[in-house]
This record gives sequence, C-alpha cells and structure tokens, in this order.
Amino acid sequence: MRKFLTGLVLIPLGLIFVVFAVANRHWVTVSFDPFNSTDPSVAVTLPLFVVIIVVAILGVVAGGTATWFRQRHWRRAARQYEADARQARAQMADLRAGAMTPSRYDLPRIPAPQPGGGYGAGGRDKQGATL
Repeated sequence: MRKFLTGLVLIPLGLIFVVFAVANRHWVTVSFDPFNSTDPSVAVTLPLFVVIIVVAILGVVAGGTATWFRQRHWRRAARQYEADARQARAQMADLRAGAMTPSRYDLPRIPAPQPGGGYGAGGRDKQGATL
C-alpha cells in the first residue's frame, strides 16, 4: 500500500518536473557582480529550470535551518525533561529494590506476643507448664 501511495505522488510530480524542464530550457546568465552588468566578472550561464530548481532547494534549506535554530529552546527543554525523567526512574527503581531486600542495618523483627501470654491456649507449652 505504501509503495502504491508513493508512486501515486512521485509519478505525477516527476511528470510535472519533466514538463517544467522542457518548457524552460532556454539559457540564462546569472550575474553575481553588482557593479558591472555588461561584462560581469562572476557569472554563470545555465538553463532556466536549473536556476529555478536550485533557488527553490536553497530556499527550503534556508527555511529549514531557520526553523531548526528557532526551535533550539524546545529541544533543550525536551532533553532536560528527559534527563530528569531518567533520573527519577532510576531513583524509583533504587527505592523499590531497597524496599525488597533487607539492609544489614535493619533491626531483626520479633513476632508480636500472642494474646494469652505465649504458646498455645492459656499461656502453656506442650507439656502444660505455665510460662
């Protein structure tokens, strides 16, 4: 399905590109010398469609770069929040692991006395002696 949708978009886009290139194939001179327009020292002669496509690509790159620089604050905040969350998860795992395993500093647990004073019914051991 994905290949079909890609073909559905790329084939018409490619046809438009070829038609644009054929319709604008005459040569133009692009001058980078603002002081001498009749005989420029820096000039390039290219087909018009190449000039237009190169300018469009440069515009996309410049816009993407500007957007990337404007979003640096949000990327920095996201990195900081991710580090805080990672640290909190590690602390929580340490606390859970510490609660499950007894420490050597924990006091031994003594069972609570049973009602009636100790062993069995009435506070007597197996032989019936009072404790």
